[in-house]
Amino acid sequence: MILGIFIIIISYLFFSLAFFGDKLVLSGPLNPKLYVFYVGILNIIVIFFLPFTIWHSYNLVGLFWAVLVAITTLFGLYTMFVALEKFDASRVMPTVGALQPIFILVLTWIFWGVQSITRMNFLAFTMLLVGSIAISVERKFTVTVHYLLLTVFSSLMFSLAYIFSKMVFLHVLFFPGIILMGLCISFFTLAFLFDKNLRAQVFSKKPALDKKTGALFIFTQGAGGIANLLQSLAISLVPVSYLAIINSLRGIQYVFLFIITLFFSYFLPKIMKEDISKKVIIQKTISVVLIIVGLAVLVIY
Repeated sequence: MILGIFIIIISYLFFSLAFFGDKLVLSGPLNPKLYVFYVGILNIIVIFFLPFTIWHSYNLVGLFWAVLVAITTLFGLYTMFVALEKFDASRVMPTVGALQPIFILVLTWIFWGVQSITRMNFLAFTMLLVGSIAISVERKFTVTVHYLLLTVFSSLMFSLAYIFSKMVFLHVLFFPGIILMGLCISFFTLAFLFDKNLRAQVFSKKPALDKKTGALFIFTQGAGGIANLLQSLAISLVPVSYLAIINSLRGIQYVFLFIITLFFSYFLPKIMKEDISKKVIIQKTISVVLIIVGLAVLVIY
């Protein structure tokens, strides 16, 4: 369990780097559908693992759950990027992330029945969840129906993908599972090419990304790929009853992101500049304390 916690924390460091890169890339002209296409099709890179797993067993049950992972992941990505296009990223991402532990807890009960969780683990889960929400709360923000539809649906899709990933690893070994999910995501991403406008953009002689944005995109997807690999490893290692708990550690991602944002705002403002008041710093600090204490309770007990 401790190994799973350590791995998921490292994955959230890479998720924070990927999110920071996404935020910079999406500030440009790239549209959400095209971005999802590039993100999805890059999963084809898992074929490089194939020679190392050729002797491992694959089965139709694992493939079935991998297909569901692909479908829910792509729906989640698309609605998330649409929300990022229309609303502030600093509000969209925390909302999507904060809802996931709740969805995953309920989905775990639906798929495997009510799991026994110790009081201390439940306390840790609550503190991590509250800390994650508190660190992401933004004032002066009007919640619209459109905003809720996009963020709640995206969070539900990612939560289902989380659960379905565990199903994959219950039926096949880790690397075969990664290969199945990656190939399925790449295959279903090809469906985006039925869109004539998107197809024209993808096969246009003029690149959709300039060199600078392209390099940033590659860095972002590299960080995201490592993050997803580590998250999948953590999902495969922990018991079903701990799926919601390790997901509630997502608050650590916002801690990393807050530190990265502070660094760029003070030292590299030309790249990223956000006005951070004393009240915001106090709010984030209290949230960080809650997350750290929750993590300590989880590890100790």
